[in-house]
Amino acid sequence: MQTKTINGNAPDGGRPAGDGPAHGGPGGDGPDGPRPGDDGRGGGRLRADSAPVLAGAAVAVGGVGAFLALADIASPLRAPCTLFFLVLAPATAIASALGRLDPLSRTVVAGAGAVALDLLVAQAMLALHIWSARGGVVAVAVLSGIVFLGVSVRRRWSGARGRGSRTN
Repeated sequence: MQTKTINGNAPDGGRPAGDGPAHGGPGGDGPDGPRPGDDGRGGGRLRADSAPVLAGAAVAVGGVGAFLALADIASPLRAPCTLFFLVLAPATAIASALGRLDPLSRTVVAGAGAVALDLLVAQAMLALHIWSARGGVVAVAVLSGIVFLGVSVRRRWSGARGRGSRTN
């Protein structure tokens, strides 16, 4: 039995069941040969070289969010980009401090820590009656910077101490 879609084409390319993989399925190269970019190493997976590009794009979006919030510019991108910054900045700072964990654990812990830091900043500002969106962005940025600075100093100090104690 074949199922037709709205445009009249069967989703499996019109093949009867049991004739091998459908077009686009695992192992199916399609009628024109292998798909572009399919090098046999996982096909649709993100390549490792794209990680720096994605990191740069994330920093750019977070930076735009912080800028829009601090400059008080009315834009439809202000809320999502600022929220992205409020999660991204502390999450990356916490993730840098958790360098020895496996990537999945580091991501989960950093995300939970980022949300906890944001909630603590908001609660402290509300309790002190000094709540403002700009102040929250500045407070999260400063706290994230302090964590980054602490990690950097700790790594530099432990690296210098480690080199000085070795004998050749």
